[in-house]
Amino acid sequence: MQTLKIGTRGSPLALAQAHETRARLMKAHGLAEEAFEVVPISTSGDRIQDRPLSEAGGKGLFTKEIEEALLDGRIDIAVHSSKDMPTLLPDGLELSTFLPREDARDAFIGKTVKRIAELPHGARVGSSSLRRQALIRRMRPDLQVVMFRGNVQTRLRKLDEGVAEGTILAYAGLKRLGLESVVTDLMPLDVFPPAPGQGAIGIESRIGDGAVEKMLAAIHDAPTGQALACERAFLAALDGSCRTPIAGHATITGEKLSFAGLIISPDGTESHEVKLDGSAQDAAAIGAEAARTVRAKAGAKFFDGWA
Repeated sequence: MQTLKIGTRGSPLALAQAHETRARLMKAHGLAEEAFEVVPISTSGDRIQDRPLSEAGGKGLFTKEIEEALLDGRIDIAVHSSKDMPTLLPDGLELSTFLPREDARDAFIGKTVKRIAELPHGARVGSSSLRRQALIRRMRPDLQVVMFRGNVQTRLRKLDEGVAEGTILAYAGLKRLGLESVVTDLMPLDVFPPAPGQGAIGIESRIGDGAVEKMLAAIHDAPTGQALACERAFLAALDGSCRTPIAGHATITGEKLSFAGLIISPDGTESHEVKLDGSAQDAAAIGAEAARTVRAKAGAKFFDGWA
């Protein structure tokens, strides 16, 4: 292999994640930067800015063009934010590698106050995530939730322009961009649980590509992989997409896995939680069992209208 081609979206955060992947591969294999080429690819999700992803087609809009490039050999690996990955991948591809997970919490960024609780009655909070919108409404039913699409810099600019008085973004992304200073409050995991996969960089590759598999194995973080196997199994069993407000977070301590999941109605008025512990070796089974448990708690009517 002359040059390993790393496919990614073209946003500053996506490029930062591709560069982190490249740096880890360089260190693991003693290779120069010239052994890699970062290939930015424009996706439908990046181009569609006028409506929520839930209306435009869901998570796959951030991956479709990148996966096409992976399948036809224009790139060798694809670097993604794991929370943006659909649970069903195209034939021939796998989410094979995860880098060590960053902080999975969400961060509140307020312009005039530090915390959501301090916002005045009826204030506007910007978010394009159905999960975040539902959790905001659960915390503060009086607030107006306005749609915020675009990359991190675009959303921060909208905040400066007065489109909203506050917004919520993934803390991991802000850290990777060196923007921790804009954060005014970190949301506790038990109050504001994250999206499955949040904070983890996932690397997609072609099944059976032995040379690539060998390179990626050196940078794979096993505990993150186990946590994500649990979270993605939870999501898959609930048919999770951008149209479904679902939260899930697994932690690994030695050989033990602890998982907390939540489903919540879009208006924030009804939610159901589940917590399960078990062996990290059974990560996917625990996630699937958690989904069955919370689905039974909620009842079939809870899911009406989600699709």
